[in-house]
Amino acid sequence: MSDEEVQAAGTGGIAWIPVLAAIVAAVGLADSVYLTIHHLTAVPVPCSIISGCETVLTSQYAEIGGIPLAAFGALAYFLAFSLAIVAAFGNRTMWTVFGVQVTLMAVFTAWLIYLQAFVIGAFCQFCLLSALTTFTLFILFVISKLRRSN
Repeated sequence: MSDEEVQAAGTGGIAWIPVLAAIVAAVGLADSVYLTIHHLTAVPVPCSIISGCETVLTSQYAEIGGIPLAAFGALAYFLAFSLAIVAAFGNRTMWTVFGVQVTLMAVFTAWLIYLQAFVIGAFCQFCLLSALTTFTLFILFVISKLRRSN
């Protein structure tokens, strides 16, 4: 966060980049919860934009230890949402933790995109929405750091 944002948040104002990040994280949370429910109920997801959702979502990479990967995503997005909300009210430490988390999320997401493209050979529109959400969170964090260094 920029010094102006932190000062505004510290005086009762709210920093806008963390608020925007919280909104984006909520989108990711909704997407991940949706995919988790579909996974646990074995109901196929409607794949209306591209084909390949079920190929991806039923692949060996869709679970870790029997837990849907989307459930881990939901947990990660909930944590990102929570950190962003706390940071919006001026807590720089939580914004730094947010940055570490979304960096790890972005690296893992890049790996998942690689798997879809080169190993599974199919894409899932909901997984791509999650990837877009994660990269947006990462970009918001980077923008906040660039603004702070200026």
